[in-house]
Order: sequence, then C-alpha cells, then structure tokens
Amino acid sequence: MRVLLAGGGSAGHTSPLIATADALRRKVPDVDITCLGTARGLEVRIIPEAGYRLELIPSVPLPRSLSLELARVPGRLRAAVAATREVFSRVQPDVVVGFGGYVSMPAYVVARKEKVPLVVHEGNALPGVANRFGARVCTRQVATSFPDTRLPHARFVGLPIRRAISTLDRGEMRALARDHFGLDQETPTLLVTGGSQGARRINESVGAAAAAFADAGIQVLHVKGPKGEVPLRADKQAGGPPYVVVAYVDRMELAYAAADAVVGRAGANSVTEAAAIGLPAVFVPLPVGNGEQALNAAAVVAAGGAVLVTDADFTSEWVRRTLPSLLLDPARLAAMGAAATGLIRRDADDLLADMVIEAATR
Repeated sequence: MRVLLAGGGSAGHTSPLIATADALRRKVPDVDITCLGTARGLEVRIIPEAGYRLELIPSVPLPRSLSLELARVPGRLRAAVAATREVFSRVQPDVVVGFGGYVSMPAYVVARKEKVPLVVHEGNALPGVANRFGARVCTRQVATSFPDTRLPHARFVGLPIRRAISTLDRGEMRALARDHFGLDQETPTLLVTGGSQGARRINESVGAAAAAFADAGIQVLHVKGPKGEVPLRADKQAGGPPYVVVAYVDRMELAYAAADAVVGRAGANSVTEAAAIGLPAVFVPLPVGNGEQALNAAAVVAAGGAVLVTDADFTSEWVRRTLPSLLLDPARLAAMGAAATGLIRRDADDLLADMVIEAATR
C-alpha cells in the first residue's frame, strides 16, 4: 500500500500527520509512506527526523482577505499542482491523506483529477479553506478532531497525537522529566509555551512576572520558540526557584510530565494533548484568524478543565494576579485535570489510519 500524506507549515499539520503515519506503520508494516510539504515549513526538519520521506512543492499561501497576494494565488496554485502531479506520477499513491493548509490544496486537486481515493482530516474546530474545498468537492472520507466541526460527510475521530503523549503517565514520568530540564523535584511547576513558533505576548507577559513566581515559590519551564525572547531580570532570579528558558522541546511529553499546569495558545494540538493527559491549562487563543482557537478550547473550558483568556487581557498584571494562586491550589488543579480527562479521544491515530486503509483497499 502506497500512501501520500499532505500537510505542513506548522506543528498543527505535521504532528497529526506523523502520528497517523506511525499508526499506519503499526497496522501495515510494509506500507510505503511519502509526505508532501514545502521548504518553508517545520516539515523540512521534523518529517525526515521521524523517518519519513518528504517531497517538496511550491507553497501556496491562502490570504484571508482581498489583497495583491490573493491575485497571485492562481499562478502559484498552478505551479504547485504541476509539481504535485509530478510527485503523484513517481509515487503512484493508492490513497492521499490531507491535513489542511496550503500544502493540501494542490494534493486535493490532483487526487480528484487522477481519481485517487482521498481522506481529509480537519484539525481545528473551524475548518480552513483547503479542507472545505476537499470535503465538498473531492471526497466523502472526512474526519474531524472535534465533534461539532461543520464539514460535509464529517466523522468525528479526534486529533491524532503521538503515542508518547497519548499513553503518557505524568506521575510516573515526573521525576525523570524534571531532572531532564534541571528543575526541582518538589516545587510547583508551570509550563509556558506558545506552540511550535512561540508567542510574543505570552513570552513577554509571563517573563515580566518572573519575580511573582519566584516570590510564590513556583518554578517555570518556558519554551519561548526559536526566535522568541523572554524579558527576565537576573537580579530577581538569584537564589529563587528555577526559571528555565528553552527555545524548543523535541520531547514534549517530558515537558508535560514536568508540569502541574500549562499556559499556551489554543491550537488543536495544544488543546488535545493537554486535555488527553489531564494537564490543567490556561489557553490564550491567537488573536488573528477566524477565531478557531477559541472554538478548539471551548469544550475543555466549559467542562472546567481549562481557563480561557484573550490575548489582549493576558498581561503581566493578569499573570501576577492569577497564575501563582492557581499553581498553589492543588485541589483546583486536580479538579481541572479530572474535568479534562475523558473529553478527548486518545485513539484518533488508529481510527484515522483505519479510514486510510479502508479507502486504499476498497
């Protein structure tokens, strides 16, 4: 069985792609997997590191508003479709799986033209342009991460996440994880992350409140992103609990295991992973786009497993006023973790892999 997986640009597309590829390998050991991406995304590093072959095509960003960039889309799409068709001719896929974003659109176009079975997976609660097109025009095999996502032919399977996270026992891994990051074993611990690219507002607001965490006896593991900056004052850190800043974490399961709570954006991966392992969360949705991040977090917030705060309201003052007291309230943290656990499916990788195998062998 030959499978072509299309998705890239951010961890929101590449993470479920890799999780699905891993599930396919478990179920069909001799499966031939090729991934489709562009040179501008995280997939250039992450997919080969995961052990999968990557084919590159030109990127086709899809602007959300009328602009000169929108006028350039047809020409860019034609070039991407031509490159994708060449990949199809070499790979000869039995099935194509698209995870949305600008990589998926040309794959959908070619799959429809070549009559190759197509499976579409939508990661966000609010579907993007490429997947709306794929679900309406190209296929009836559509999977969603959230039960209320509006797409034709949609089937709720959840968001595929890596087995290292879906099977994580945070308590069992805690000592190893805290030692890995140079953290104290018994100190309340906050994990801060803006996602694969970091987040300026989160970095600045939490970093500026470092003294408040130190005074409260709370340590912080802060994943700032490859280009992010955290404004720490060294004189406030001397002798206090650790405030560990790292640019990127390859083994996110260790960061989760080290933490008592997490602050981050509300991308589908972040919401799914935190809820699946019962990690209390403060979600700060990205203030651009169609509001999909707030929708991603809505069910977990409604259940009491997370707190939602807007980007504008997530100031250093809010952080000082709110987060230390949360980290020092074990009963509330336990209640939040229990509320989140069970809301999110942990077997989405297997369910989506089954859909792919069915489509390929039908």
